[in-house]
Amino acid sequence: MDKKIRLDYNNMMASAIGNEGITKSDIDTLSGELKKAHDALVKGRKEGRLDFMDLPYNQSEITKEIKNYVVEVKDKFDAFVVLGIGGSALGPMAVQQAINNPYYNELSKKERGGFPKLYIVDNVDPEKLTYLFKVINIENCLFNVISKSGSTSETMSQFMIIKDMLEKKLGTSKNNIVCTTDKEKGNLIKIAQEEGYKTFIIPSGVGGRFSQLTPVGLLPAAFCGIDIDQLLAGAACMDEMCKTEDIYKNPAYMYATLNHISMQKGKNICVMMPYADGLKFISDWYAQLWAESLGKKFDRAGNEVYVGSTPVKALGATDQHSQVQLYTEGPFDKIIVLMGVDNYRESIEIPKIYADMPSLGFLGGHTHNKLIQTEQMATEYALLKSKKLNMTITLPEVNEFTIGQILYFFEIATSFAGELLNINAFDQPGVEEGKDATYAMFGRPGYEEKEKELKAAPKKDSGFII
Repeated sequence: MDKKIRLDYNNMMASAIGNEGITKSDIDTLSGELKKAHDALVKGRKEGRLDFMDLPYNQSEITKEIKNYVVEVKDKFDAFVVLGIGGSALGPMAVQQAINNPYYNELSKKERGGFPKLYIVDNVDPEKLTYLFKVINIENCLFNVISKSGSTSETMSQFMIIKDMLEKKLGTSKNNIVCTTDKEKGNLIKIAQEEGYKTFIIPSGVGGRFSQLTPVGLLPAAFCGIDIDQLLAGAACMDEMCKTEDIYKNPAYMYATLNHISMQKGKNICVMMPYADGLKFISDWYAQLWAESLGKKFDRAGNEVYVGSTPVKALGATDQHSQVQLYTEGPFDKIIVLMGVDNYRESIEIPKIYADMPSLGFLGGHTHNKLIQTEQMATEYALLKSKKLNMTITLPEVNEFTIGQILYFFEIATSFAGELLNINAFDQPGVEEGKDATYAMFGRPGYEEKEKELKAAPKKDSGFII
């Protein structure tokens, strides 16, 4: 069986859906821009500005250290708790959901292969953290604090709460906390060194949403029995596929190019709709990667451009009953990306009963495997008939190797799309604005000017509040 994922973009093309579609000429006309974008990625990688691209090859020592650490401490803990937000939470969540039993935490420790439960705390809603403490014993948990800067308010506030609780209960927090952070910069590495926490390093040139193949994602995965070497091997496989300049042989480049042309045609919404529950959180992870990387006010020359594509999360077949009506009969402003699986890891047969009821009996003797794949094909046909742009990504099977491929595929596609848009796909000034406002409202030193700015903001009109 071929282990490589596939991109089928037939239904993006005018030859399939008519005037709403993209022509080969539309793609070939961009040849100069495509070459420029390819050269920029090659140059950036060579100059060490795109460190995420080398992660499939330079993590062997790290993976060895991670695996040894897991063997050393996993039996001491009932749960591994990730404290992180953004990519620090979405990546571990996506990989866990994809690879392991969806009811992983409900299994006995023996059924989990001796690995601890996994909890991911990615928000500061006071109810969520409070309720977590009702289902865990913190003295039996290993808390993984993930923050490259060490100043992420959400994560560091969680850390401060848990550190205080551990020290009040155990007299020390040293044995129950492991940090994932920058090697030199920021508060967390300083705290870890001073207080003796076990630490794993995020490579300095890798941003949060591109960090799943660093200890940010590899450590939680390893603590859940996931083969992190195969994740990296899958990413390396996709890297080889994406090294070619030929747009018609490079799946990530083609994905980005089709999105770019669609944006130019006013189709600024990209729906990600996997037909496998295990891939549901890949959509969440993708949404951050795509939105935060490509939604930009300024291009590299400082011109106001207001570009970007809005990612929407859906799940087949669930959202055939909630969203597909809009996608088939609504406005022509979207691309729908279906994500399918050739071979599901389990099979379940529908019994041959109710044969006297034609509207039910036809299902008997078939499998849920066939049903969900058929529903995917039916959705694809409905979109085609409605002349709505859609394409399909297919995984031969959901496993570490294919998940490594899909993560790297989207990272390359996002980077290439950023080059085509002539924007910086690796910063997030809009996010920083919100962070700065939060710091100012809390009175953090150094944000006095921002506090003045906030106080000068227009006051709300009570007449517009019902």
